[in-house]
Amino acid sequence: MEAARGLIFDLPPMVGFFPLLLYIVLAFRKDIHPVVNVIISVLVGAIIVKQPILGLGSVIAQSLSSFLGLVGLIIMLGSGMAGILKKSGVAENLVNIMMRKIGVNTPKRAVLATMVTSCVMTLLLGTLTGGNAVITPIVIPLLAAINMTPSTLAAIIQSAGVTGLFIGPYTPPMVTVMKITGLSYLEVLMYTGLPVSAIMWVITYYFALYTQNKTAGIYSFSADIKAPEEDYKPSVKTVRATWGFCLSMVFMVVYGIYNKGGASYALMVLATVSVVTGFAAGYGASRIFQEVMEGCGKFVWVFVMFILFDPFLGFVEKSGAFQALVDYMNPIIESSGKLGFTLFSAAVGTWGINGAAVAQAMMIDKVFQPTIVKLALDMKLWSLIVLVGSQMTSFAYPGLDMVANMGMAHSTDLKSQMKLGYIVIVSIFILCALASFIY
Repeated sequence: MEAARGLIFDLPPMVGFFPLLLYIVLAFRKDIHPVVNVIISVLVGAIIVKQPILGLGSVIAQSLSSFLGLVGLIIMLGSGMAGILKKSGVAENLVNIMMRKIGVNTPKRAVLATMVTSCVMTLLLGTLTGGNAVITPIVIPLLAAINMTPSTLAAIIQSAGVTGLFIGPYTPPMVTVMKITGLSYLEVLMYTGLPVSAIMWVITYYFALYTQNKTAGIYSFSADIKAPEEDYKPSVKTVRATWGFCLSMVFMVVYGIYNKGGASYALMVLATVSVVTGFAAGYGASRIFQEVMEGCGKFVWVFVMFILFDPFLGFVEKSGAFQALVDYMNPIIESSGKLGFTLFSAAVGTWGINGAAVAQAMMIDKVFQPTIVKLALDMKLWSLIVLVGSQMTSFAYPGLDMVANMGMAHSTDLKSQMKLGYIVIVSIFILCALASFIY
């Protein structure tokens, strides 16, 4: 969108941030659905930049082909693939393989097995809550049998689980960072995804053991949760579907990396793997389509929200608020150098911009793009800042991700979860500071 000729009532450009502030405030209201929140913010933004309300249809139509719209579709199709994995028994089989192979007969092994399982399922499905929703019903009976606490499980599935999004080639955060920086998947993985994940894996492992010691005897799973049968055996169809899923996923990912497949290639990965897995499970084409659509239906609201986020951010940009903020911050940033800019921009993302992580990443890039050019910032460093600024918010506030994962883990121990969150944030910010000297 081009810069606005003027705001309503000739208000100053910084007023253009009001829809964003309104969105942040409403995001903490439990009685307002996220889509309704975005609709309200879009309408307020349209009024501020004098966009005719009856002309919003054409603006929304344009956003259907936007990058945010594409990411929303990727998330929705990921949920569709998850539907196939659940119905065919592949998800349960994979979880059991990972948990049983490592073994859960001691707390240390249980922590490690749960970390690996949560990370892998989040990576495969491309969603933290979706991946953990698949594993928690299966792992809780196993963990309850060795007296692991809900507090420990909640810490593991949020912190280790989210790292799956930082290393998967077609997860929404990685696709977004690659789009913003122009770096390849292997470059983002090497300079951003793996360093952040490695730190979070170490923190998660030792914090989980610490939490287990602190909460044992205080918190526990319900007494009616029974340990699963030791002789779990998947059906022949499930084994066949599991092989179909694994082989097709590996092939599609390797092919995509070799041919430098972009964000749109993720759609082909999800569609192809869903079809192969479905056929391997013995489903016909109609059944596969039905199961995928049923899974997609659970995340239609996310797709709609991302479609609306594009004009929402567009109106803020059109107001001139981003440029006004950059003009205001430039003296501070220039005097603090690359280190100051790195920490400042990451902090603004973490605490100042709150919303869907992909939209946060796009907003961070819009806010600081002129400064990036002025400082000639290395895109490897910018990829780290964008990922941190957009993903650490879920550790800074007891928002949707934190509360959802606590709920899935049957935990009410918010104190432990917030303690973990700020240990992670401080550690990752130290990484950002060091990276500002290296990249």
